[in-house]
Amino acid sequence: MSLQDFKVLTFDVVGTLIDFERGMLDYLHHAVPDATVSDDDFLAAYRAARASDHSGAFPDDLVRVWGEVAAAVGLPDTPELAKGLRDSAAQWPAFADSVQALQRLRKRFKLVAMTNAQRWALNHFERTLGMPFDDSVTCDDARCEKPDPRFFSFARGLLSTRGFSQADNLHVAQSQYHDIGVAKSLGLSTCWIERRHGQPGFGGTLAVKQITTPDFHFHTLAQLADAVDAAA
Repeated sequence: MSLQDFKVLTFDVVGTLIDFERGMLDYLHHAVPDATVSDDDFLAAYRAARASDHSGAFPDDLVRVWGEVAAAVGLPDTPELAKGLRDSAAQWPAFADSVQALQRLRKRFKLVAMTNAQRWALNHFERTLGMPFDDSVTCDDARCEKPDPRFFSFARGLLSTRGFSQADNLHVAQSQYHDIGVAKSLGLSTCWIERRHGQPGFGGTLAVKQITTPDFHFHTLAQLADAVDAAA
């Protein structure tokens, strides 16, 4: 299998292209400057809150999440702080290599966002990323979130209307839980961007019991773009 075999790259956005962990932590440090909770403990509490059976559409769900995190780690819990975490999504930064790497990749592939985020949030993320996508699927469109196989089925149907087969598609993502494991099980070719390489744990992303071996594995998106250029 060669990177040249593909015609379209589908991308997880939050965690792969947009650094949501840094965005939330920046908000925490700005909104509650005297907070004593560590970054790792905040992310662990966030991860547990998002795994709740009461979770809702993201990032609107961050209003609820703030309340659970605040109770778990001793932060103040006010409606203003909770809404502020949700609204901070509009300012979450891209990873340092995301914008340039996407520009390089779009010279050779169609780029499609596949995000658990709502459309309003993706609109902000796209601007942060330099408007790289040819098409997109959000949780608003699919009416579910990854790793639900229905999300991938919806995206696959969209791509088929654009003339792409499953064999044309390489799915690029950071999350083993939301993307790599389920995509692989559905027969998709996968590229794991291991953003937390060299760091312990799973950060703000839900953990998996076993790492799924992807078809391609890089630590940054820039490395993927380099490999594409080398293959060409």
